[in-house]
Amino acid sequence: MNGMPAGDHPSGRSRAPAGPRRRPGPWWLALLHGLASQAARAAEADRGRVALLAAVSHDLRAPLAAAKAAVSGLRSGDVPITADDRDELLATAEESLDQLARLVASLLDVSRLQAGEQAVFPRPADLGDIVADSLYGMGSQARPVLTDIPSGLPAVVADPVITERVIGNLISNALRYSPTASPPLLTARPRGDRVELRVVDHGPGIPQADRKRAFLPFCRLGTPGSRAGVGLGLVVSRGLAEAMGGTVEAEETPGGGLTTVVSLPAAPALPAAEIGAARPIRAA
Repeated sequence: MNGMPAGDHPSGRSRAPAGPRRRPGPWWLALLHGLASQAARAAEADRGRVALLAAVSHDLRAPLAAAKAAVSGLRSGDVPITADDRDELLATAEESLDQLARLVASLLDVSRLQAGEQAVFPRPADLGDIVADSLYGMGSQARPVLTDIPSGLPAVVADPVITERVIGNLISNALRYSPTASPPLLTARPRGDRVELRVVDHGPGIPQADRKRAFLPFCRLGTPGSRAGVGLGLVVSRGLAEAMGGTVEAEETPGGGLTTVVSLPAAPALPAAEIGAARPIRAA
């Protein structure tokens, strides 16, 4: 019986021995890495949306419920109310609606900052006047805010309206956490070619390890049930300041607490010739 050589195929063609299977090349690894990165970003976005809904839903419901209860009490004819009761209900409704308006404004600020659509118009401005406008815009406060803004402070290059909102956010944050016996303090000093405004409080402060997270949207560092807000004040303040060429950083207050430092570019001083040529304008 004639046999065929062991390595021959019936068709007459020899079959090459099977070699090792080719492993995926570097482009496969790059593709898989890209897909994994996209999946991670999508998961992070989903977590952000969940955090947004959880934070905003609570902070929207609370002032809405308080305002509705106050208005319902005013409209109810079942129980007669005194003039003092009426004033208290109106004050509750106004305070709740103000809180709601601030939250909506912060959400809009975050949206515009993330989209790069925040319009700012920096120009030389007096920081002392901006601080005064910020305090006036906050209305009558039950607790005082101390200020130490020296005369002769260099003007800053900033949008006064935007800067007023930055300072207002930081003052509100300081008031929320400051002890009753230690009101917040605002100080301003020149530092090189910039001017620094410090908002100082003696509250619980923020640990060094958590200070970067404090500037992330919807980050609440307080314990559940604490006075922590929706977590937008610091991130909005930093974003608005950076849009004007400024910065906002957090430091520890000596003796305990948090100091937020707003640094803005100082306006260039006018040449002596221009100052000498300036003349006051008299009313006719």
